[in-house]
Amino acid sequence: MSYARTALLMAAMTALFLVFGLMLGGQTGMLIALVIAAGMNMFAYWNADKMVLRMHGARAVDEREAPELYGIVRRLARRADLPMPKVYIIDSNQPNAFATGRNPENAAVAATTGLLRILNHDEVTGVMAHELAHVKNRDTLTMTITATIAGAISMLANFALFFGGNRNNPLGIFGTILMMILAPMAAMLVQMAISRTREYAADREGAAISGQPLALASALARLHQGAAMNVNDRAEQNPATAHMFIVNPLSGRSFDSLFSTHPRMEERISRLEAMAASGDYTPVSRSATRRAQSGSVPHTGPGEAKKSPRKGPWG
Repeated sequence: MSYARTALLMAAMTALFLVFGLMLGGQTGMLIALVIAAGMNMFAYWNADKMVLRMHGARAVDEREAPELYGIVRRLARRADLPMPKVYIIDSNQPNAFATGRNPENAAVAATTGLLRILNHDEVTGVMAHELAHVKNRDTLTMTITATIAGAISMLANFALFFGGNRNNPLGIFGTILMMILAPMAAMLVQMAISRTREYAADREGAAISGQPLALASALARLHQGAAMNVNDRAEQNPATAHMFIVNPLSGRSFDSLFSTHPRMEERISRLEAMAASGDYTPVSRSATRRAQSGSVPHTGPGEAKKSPRKGPWG
């Protein structure tokens, strides 16, 4: 159901973009909008991951530089039947993480030094499992495309006044101004709806990959509190990437934080606790479990999350 909803929301985002172009410039405007959307999506498909990692100052690490984090990601990738992604660390006091990449074969996961400092082994495992769930579900590509289209709508809005006097424009100058305001807001709402849908799905899939829903729930609570106490300057400068993080990286000072791209933290934690209580989660696949038997991530029983001493910083 979540995939169908995501597809419908992405179709709505694309339709909004095309209608905006149609209303501003008639059929020619819609054609121009379509070409722009295709070009931006093609560029984003090949380059968005590199751009996002560069925006946030992420540095690639290997097993020698960050043995625990790298080992966690490797074991989880085996359990999830995924290729080993590239691993990055971001020097930031704000505890957070994200995944990026156009497909599982070109994926990357990134964690901040703040996250590695405050979370224990099981909590980091839960967070990385959540990010690998995004990779497995190809959410990284979905969110890149929706962010690109949303940006294109905002770009069209900035140029809308130039089309206000076009004879093919049925809106007139006042209608054009109204569209300049409403279209980006509508795009933002659709983008938020897609992001929230995928976050719930990644929480559930991540709990199945790690086998520890309570550890992920604990991590989310600590990350939510830690993110509120530490400003992420790079995220504030690039708010369009906020939806990629496991918790909202934007502070209350930012206008964008009024339109959160993430579900309510209380609801996310409640769903994970319900999963743990019911035991409604299993390892991802038998083949992945067999391949991960040597050095696999511990799988606890329903409702149980192992306690580990807090470690850090890693890497």
